[in-house]
Amino acid sequence: MRKYVEPHRQQWDSLTRRVGRDDAMLEWRVAGILEQIRKGGDSALRQVSEAIEGFTLRDYKVTKEEIEAACDRVPEDLKAAITEAASRIRTFHELEKPTDIEWNDGAGTICRRKYLPIRRVGLYIPGGTAPLFSTVLMLGVPSLIAGCRERIMFTPPSKDGSVAPAILFAASLCGIDEIYKIGGSQAVAAMAYGTESIAKVDKIFGPGNRYVMKAKQLVGKEGVATDMPAGPSEVLVIADESANVSFVAADLLSQAEHGPDSQVVLLSNNVTTARSVLREIDIQKESLSRKGIVDAALTESRIIVMKDLDECVDFANLYAPEHLILAVKDPEALALKVEAAGSVFLGHYSPESAGDYASGTNHILPTGGTAVAWNGLGVESFMHAVTFQSLSDAGLQSLGGTIATMADAEMLEAHANAVRVRVGGGIENK
Repeated sequence: MRKYVEPHRQQWDSLTRRVGRDDAMLEWRVAGILEQIRKGGDSALRQVSEAIEGFTLRDYKVTKEEIEAACDRVPEDLKAAITEAASRIRTFHELEKPTDIEWNDGAGTICRRKYLPIRRVGLYIPGGTAPLFSTVLMLGVPSLIAGCRERIMFTPPSKDGSVAPAILFAASLCGIDEIYKIGGSQAVAAMAYGTESIAKVDKIFGPGNRYVMKAKQLVGKEGVATDMPAGPSEVLVIADESANVSFVAADLLSQAEHGPDSQVVLLSNNVTTARSVLREIDIQKESLSRKGIVDAALTESRIIVMKDLDECVDFANLYAPEHLILAVKDPEALALKVEAAGSVFLGHYSPESAGDYASGTNHILPTGGTAVAWNGLGVESFMHAVTFQSLSDAGLQSLGGTIATMADAEMLEAHANAVRVRVGGGIENK
């Protein structure tokens, strides 16, 4: 695989700096916040939140009245869109629910694997520069299908101390009513350690900025369960001569507007296509309200022309993008060669924004190259499997010799004795 990088070493090095960079100052700041809240509880949580947000809230918990009032303020057309998206997400995710299995060897041993919901989960919803109510659906729907008994939501408030009405409407639609106006690494701390008023959760879910991602990484080192490394957004588009350059430019810009630390990459086997997309980006971005954010993201983005599509997809497999768009003549054929991506969008009429909102798949995906081993969020993410085994007297008689022989070979005498005392003769009869 390395040979596909060598002709483009400078571009690859600049991309992998984004994947591999470790900001020591960021880690120091986040670690300090986590420790402060772990030791200080509610008072420290309030102190940190006030210092970061720049204002004081009387109560961080969203009341039932706030939720009801917010739902009334959501326009009817947006309510209908969110409701339709929730229905599609639920339909697809229902199919993901894992199935329990059982095996009977016919000689007295039965083995089972049963999936159980995680009891208490913390759901983080980004709400800084763009309140992502769609993320509420991506977390709320699968956690509901999984059967999690307690689902706690955290989201940063706006400057007036409120939560975006659409976020609260989506939460209500998903049956989530314990919601806190807390964001950033301090929200991760509250979920991981708990405070006097907030019980800690069993697993933390949700994407976020660099501070949130770093906080999740640090508490993960302490044994706190988290969903995945879901940090700044990214998209990689592979486009050939058949691509509509306006479509491709729009796709790249749709991810660049997420935040200044987002990254977008275009790979093409056609230099004319690449140049045309670059010109189209310059045209389209001028009309965007978040142009400043887009420009910042584009400074860390790249357009690379390669020999052929095989080289493009091999490069993409090394990069392992959160989103991969195949804007090519035969996307299904190229898709067969994809080995690492969070979510793949096939063809000219499959924009990444479809997956972000309403196609039915989940938009919480691994970033930063971690898609080589991680998958996107699903119902199984909110569950854990427990195995069971039942051996009758006859079953243990049948299997006992195998168990004892293996235990003896590993010099674990007590393991062997646990069988021998049951199958007759006592532990002295080896």
